[in-house]
Amino acid sequence: MARVALVTGGMGGLGEAICIKMVALGYKVVTTYSPSNKTHESWLATMKDQGYNFTAYPCDVSDFDSAATCIAAVERDIGPVDVLVNNAGITRDMTFKKMDKVNWDAVMKTNLDSVFNMTKPVADGMVDRGWGRIINISSVNGQKGAFGQTNYSAAKAGVHGFTKALALEVARKGVTVNTISPGYIGTKMVMEIPKDVLDSKIIPQIPMARLGKPEEVAGLVAYLASDEAAFLTGANIAINGGQHMS
Repeated sequence: MARVALVTGGMGGLGEAICIKMVALGYKVVTTYSPSNKTHESWLATMKDQGYNFTAYPCDVSDFDSAATCIAAVERDIGPVDVLVNNAGITRDMTFKKMDKVNWDAVMKTNLDSVFNMTKPVADGMVDRGWGRIINISSVNGQKGAFGQTNYSAAKAGVHGFTKALALEVARKGVTVNTISPGYIGTKMVMEIPKDVLDSKIIPQIPMARLGKPEEVAGLVAYLASDEAAFLTGANIAINGGQHMS
């Protein structure tokens, strides 16, 4: 029977590449979309035209009750979640001097609280079944920090702290918990950075002298979700073109 993979924030960019990779490997792929997103039907139709059949559910990942409702609907309609990819995230960049509580809270709730909100309803089921994969998408800037990203860097660093602690708790139960920390990937969010900034400030920091490809990160997600990765847990895997090595 095909395993169920739930990818938060799967419509576009990195999430879309992950969804495509997982469905190509035979998973039943479910993604989430913001309740305010009015384009999900057109995205699903476009993906179906390309041969990818996804299911999507509305979910505010920053809200615990919304996440619980979403998971309950997925498990009722599709089946228990075997692979959870916590990918949804936002940025609200500004220096700490200009940072206000609203933009701090927005990033922390969407990028860090969401990991708890989505994992809590599925973790016990994974443990009971003796198999599960929880894959949390962090960032190179959670490892090294970034100017103007105190909120984002703090949230993404917290993601890996969560990963390590939960990995210890479920390690004997056939459930792995890992973090992926991408560098600058050629997603819509990154491509919105002015080209002169990319060319003068960001690309020169990357030894491979290019942005990463969403498909490269998706391939790593697929490995972590596989049976072959059963002995890998609590890890933070950097995929950043050599920009930051630790």
